[in-house]
Amino acid sequence: MASLTDEIKRRRTFAIISHPDAGKTTLTEKLLLFGGAIHVAGAVKSNKIKKTATSDWMEIEKQRGISVATSVMGFDYGDYKINILDTPGHQDFAEDTYRTLTAVDSVIIVVDVAKGVEQQTRKLMEVCRMRNTPVIIFVNKLDREGRDPFDILDELESELKIGVRPLSWPINIGAKFKGVYNIYENSLDLFKPDKQKVQERVEITDLTDPRVDEAVGEADASKLRDDLELIGGVYPEFDKEEYLRGKLAPVFFGSALNTFGVKELLDCFVKIAPYPRPTQAEEREIRPEEEAFSGFVFKIHANMDPNHRSCIAFVKVCSGKFERNAPYKQVRTDKVMRIAAPTAFMAQRKNVVDEAYPGDIVGVPDTGNFKIGDTLTQGENLHFRGLPSFSPEMFKYIENTDPMKSKQLEKG
Repeated sequence: MASLTDEIKRRRTFAIISHPDAGKTTLTEKLLLFGGAIHVAGAVKSNKIKKTATSDWMEIEKQRGISVATSVMGFDYGDYKINILDTPGHQDFAEDTYRTLTAVDSVIIVVDVAKGVEQQTRKLMEVCRMRNTPVIIFVNKLDREGRDPFDILDELESELKIGVRPLSWPINIGAKFKGVYNIYENSLDLFKPDKQKVQERVEITDLTDPRVDEAVGEADASKLRDDLELIGGVYPEFDKEEYLRGKLAPVFFGSALNTFGVKELLDCFVKIAPYPRPTQAEEREIRPEEEAFSGFVFKIHANMDPNHRSCIAFVKVCSGKFERNAPYKQVRTDKVMRIAAPTAFMAQRKNVVDEAYPGDIVGVPDTGNFKIGDTLTQGENLHFRGLPSFSPEMFKYIENTDPMKSKQLEKG
């Protein structure tokens, strides 16, 4: 049986963020595909692919082709347990994204190769910088015409105010896109477009191998060698410690829609990304390896199940082992509660779980007992810091004409 420390070290909890339409949800879908959580990838917008994206399960998301709420998806990949939080990109739903960033240990930023760094990406990066959150950048849509990769790297450094280091490099872009050289693993992956299934990987482990010239042509092979020599001279060697401190961002190139460059990103991510880190409470720092359970509510979602009107509170496990039906104290109300049906998420689908570990996101049925920011512990009074609060926007005022039904109005 795995120890608490072993369970913590195999977990990777991260958010995918970007400006709208950069390809967050498509990248999420392909990560699920490589992780074996789904067998055929859906699409955000497509006339040919009828399956919709797993994380965009709400009807409004299917109709508009955008993410409206954060979706949580957990799956196993090799020896690792991965928890992905696919966030909305649109500013109208940014509150959800800002709160989600308090519940993750690292972030993948998606950038459109044609548009570069956009407004919402800058704002979200500012939040990551304030929290020293490690960041990996995925430059997407290489199968379309876009800007020169070196120009993109310069813009990433200047606009996001972070050092960058390419860990993969494209061979042309747009119609001439031939593949990506994986700098991190010294392998060459040739581009074979496929929007729904995993393609076989073509590997060439040495750039001096004449098969490189055969695969991409002498001119492109020569340019690739020159580009890699320039990268080695201009950009610092990848330093994992600098990445974990939030000072250096590894950069990957690919096409999420065509399932290209995604596996390289995922394989590198699980090796370098942090496992659950300490969480700061007002009283003290909470370390994940502590025996006592603690966690906080960072999101409450209503009507996830169309057959019920109940809400689900999303709880990030910060320390210890969460167990089903164990007595936990809700610090705000000073009440002890037992959670009979905690759930793990795969977007809209939920499965009852008996236990969860630091880094996991647990769904707790909510009948009006929870508020965002609430803390659950095994008895200690803890108040987690850094969860943003926003003043509500009033579109309509509702007046209760029957005072006897005020309780029903409060509960919704």
